[in-house]
Amino acid sequence: MNKYELTLVVNAKIEDDERAAAVEKAKEIITRFGGTVTEVEDAGKKRLAYEIQKMKEGFYYFIQFEAESSVPAEVEQNVRIMDNVLRFLCVRKDEA
Repeated sequence: MNKYELTLVVNAKIEDDERAAAVEKAKEIITRFGGTVTEVEDAGKKRLAYEIQKMKEGFYYFIQFEAESSVPAEVEQNVRIMDNVLRFLCVRKDEA
């Protein structure tokens, strides 16, 4: 099992419950493909470096999980089509 981190930038113009639902859906996708979510960090609302879909701010979430090496590709494929996710990035965390 490898350790990964999924970063989500979620639309800042939606309601709190919709934002929470987007994070929950991402967690469900991870568990559906055999991953185990270990931690979810809410980094809050931040200004974006550049406008994305005419938005200047977004909510950042960092989801740490453990999974086999094939899981991140599946997770990215499903997160890519989520409506309220502006940007995402899944990276492998090295043991340091």
